[in-house]
Amino acid sequence: MTDPFFTRRKFLRTVILGGAIAPTVPSFVNRTFAALDGVAASSFVPSTGKDDTILVVMQLAGGNDGLNTVIPFADDAYYKARPQLAVAADEVHRLGDYCGLHPSLRNLAELHGNGHASIVQGVGYPNPNRSHFRATEIWHTASDAEKNESYGWLGRYCDAACAGEDPGAAIAVGDQVPQALRSQSGKSIAIGTPREYQFQDGMDPAPMEAMDDASASAGGSIDMLFGAADQDVHVADFLQRTALDAVASSSKVQDILRKAHRGTDYPATDLGRRLELVARLIGGGMSSRVYYVSLGGFDTHANQAGSHERLLATFDQAVGAFCRDMKAQGNFDRVTLLTFSEFGRRVAQNASGGTDHGAAAPIFLFGGALKGGLVGKHPSLTKLERGDLVHHTDFRSVYATLLEQWLKTPSAPVLGRQFPTLPLLRA
Repeated sequence: MTDPFFTRRKFLRTVILGGAIAPTVPSFVNRTFAALDGVAASSFVPSTGKDDTILVVMQLAGGNDGLNTVIPFADDAYYKARPQLAVAADEVHRLGDYCGLHPSLRNLAELHGNGHASIVQGVGYPNPNRSHFRATEIWHTASDAEKNESYGWLGRYCDAACAGEDPGAAIAVGDQVPQALRSQSGKSIAIGTPREYQFQDGMDPAPMEAMDDASASAGGSIDMLFGAADQDVHVADFLQRTALDAVASSSKVQDILRKAHRGTDYPATDLGRRLELVARLIGGGMSSRVYYVSLGGFDTHANQAGSHERLLATFDQAVGAFCRDMKAQGNFDRVTLLTFSEFGRRVAQNASGGTDHGAAAPIFLFGGALKGGLVGKHPSLTKLERGDLVHHTDFRSVYATLLEQWLKTPSAPVLGRQFPTLPLLRA
């Protein structure tokens, strides 16, 4: 018989934080982050932890407009399609004679100039889907557009290559474990930022009651707590196992973060705080191989110009700070940051001063081990498919390259079949 201590209600009361709370955050986070601001930077000597390579994945959620990110300034078709949204040629950070980066992407332009950024152009997949939810699911699971998968590509990587490790082989900084990290073994955890999840004394028990009731009807929220999806395990047994996993991993995470310090100034944005937390975990020697963060707001159907400029600036400043931090730690050569969005936008602007859901788009990688530069040609702006750019590089080729050459694991078992790799990394 299951110990009555591990009832759903008691479990939720024990492991979930109060106040500004998310139902996917274990209780050790409150103790860990309460101590963060009191750590003296001068007392910490950066540690590389394990000498394994690390992958950080960032989603630009909502469908980033690739054409106003990597801008084909030398193409008249760009200006004809976007009479109000096009960025003037003399404002872009030029990457060559044809295209350049949006003027907000100053740090990214510098990283590219130093050979520390690779931009893969024309990325997509056959039969693209324009639904945010379905397109995100396809990118997260690396599935074909016609198929459904339960587990994420990084979750399957954890199942294949991280067996026997404590929970925390992959860490999502946010409210919940994304589908990309969901696995059979439950090796992924989600944690929040200090600002969001500091413990608050005297918390009102009413929100916990509401959360408990909501979790009972949500169907799957408990499964997402640690990225597990074991439908054959009784809820109480699963919660007991999850509680024990949390205890097993909490001391390690606490120890890492107690040693961590702020070696670089980050922008005071949610993305900046999330990447700072990732950097402190890496600098403290956390053994995790994968980290996941996201930045939302890229669904720019109307009045795109100002909002997209601000989003790109937020993206640029946070990535710039993170890369400077990795260099200061001495970890830049063993960390690669991959960014993606679930789809790009249409070539032509719409009547509302925005752009609608599209298909192919560029993706970015940053790190000290990259070859750097542009990979693949910019898609044609005149040979379109239903108003969309046509992809020439399958996103799973990027995944295959990172799995095989960066994380050092066979990609076919993770992705379901073999995809060609790309010239992204130095030998």
